[in-house]
Amino acid sequence: MIILFVLIGLAVLGAFGGLQWYAWRRLVRDTTKRPGFVRRAGAVVFTVGPLLMFAAVASERAGAPFWLQQVLAWPGFMWMALSIYLVLALLAGELVRAVLLRRRRSETTSTERASTEATPTETTSAEATPTETTPTEATPTEDPASTDDAPASVQEAPRKPATPSRRLFVSRIVGGTAAAVAVGTVGYGTYGVLRGPRVKRVTVPLAKLPRAAHGFRIAVVSDIHLGPVLGRGFAQRVVDTINGTQPDLIAVVGDLVDGDVENLGPAAAPLAQLRARHGSYFVTGNHEYFSGAEQWVDHVRELGLRPLVNARAELPAFDLAGVDDVAGESEGRGPDFAKALGDRDRSRASVLLAHQPVVIHDAVKHGVDLQLSGHTHGGQLWPGNFIADLANPTLAGLERYGDTQLYVTRGAGAWGPPVRVGAPSDITVVELASRQA
Repeated sequence: MIILFVLIGLAVLGAFGGLQWYAWRRLVRDTTKRPGFVRRAGAVVFTVGPLLMFAAVASERAGAPFWLQQVLAWPGFMWMALSIYLVLALLAGELVRAVLLRRRRSETTSTERASTEATPTETTSAEATPTETTPTEATPTEDPASTDDAPASVQEAPRKPATPSRRLFVSRIVGGTAAAVAVGTVGYGTYGVLRGPRVKRVTVPLAKLPRAAHGFRIAVVSDIHLGPVLGRGFAQRVVDTINGTQPDLIAVVGDLVDGDVENLGPAAAPLAQLRARHGSYFVTGNHEYFSGAEQWVDHVRELGLRPLVNARAELPAFDLAGVDDVAGESEGRGPDFAKALGDRDRSRASVLLAHQPVVIHDAVKHGVDLQLSGHTHGGQLWPGNFIADLANPTLAGLERYGDTQLYVTRGAGAWGPPVRVGAPSDITVVELASRQA
């Protein structure tokens, strides 16, 4: 098994290295006339960038000193996002490159063919019209010295400086456009994350919800990912946005942090400002287990949130349950549906908080009416949504599984690169509707 993982890792590294080489070749080598400073500088960039990227990921996973994580995170993770869109833009540019170069070859071939066909006619015409001057005669406008001593090429007008070849010109146009598209895409995606999530509203009808609870609003937030990139300022924007919706209940459904309490406690401090009539609740996500979920369960409790550790809270209108993330199974924890839902009154409506959508089938077995999840980020970086869609029953939004409905938020923050493309961040206000209303 270890050998298999090593082989897969080497294959991934090889593929990544090949793509980096391809990007360097198209952006640096093919856009320069000859080896020199630009090529050497490009080689340094395409070597250091990937090294910083791997170092950023490794430092976070290994629990390196937090200052080192912060130093590596921005350049390393931004290179990750930039590499994706550089390669995609360059691959799209291959079609343009092929069309332009093929067109040039066609024009050159046509010109040569036309020149070849015209040569015999010109020669015949010249032979049919003899010159009237004798070798000893000279026209008044001729300079004997120039005609006798200088070759014909000297008499031609001075040539213009040589211009870049067609291939070099096309490479520069395609490479420059690809770089501009990639930088613009990553820049806009970064702005979308740093400005904070937008509010999304969804109405979910529940058959068992009493009429008195019609319009009950749950603010669902997931995947805030406080860490070396997103800190206290970002947490404050999230809290202000949630409070601005004036929810009846707040549900934080996992992946709050990427680090331990010692480093990220100050960043999470704004969560103490969350306000809702029926309180704020928290369940763990897979990232909490990378640094120690138990410490965060204790810390959010200190901040005023109520952790639902495979537990249930009986609210006046419905049961609110929460289960630990499946990543906890490696530590002997994980989701325990029997503990959270086994002895409840099934005549009451139930809402389950579970970080990953994959547990929806267990929720169906236990008669849950609505499951609220996150984890997917909606794919975060297009075309990653296609991969995330294969790994999760629902990528984002509301879907029904038997008698159970599943809502998946795209999340408020971002893991790795603070960039989102095609998957805008959100805080969702789920408004419960009673069919008796």
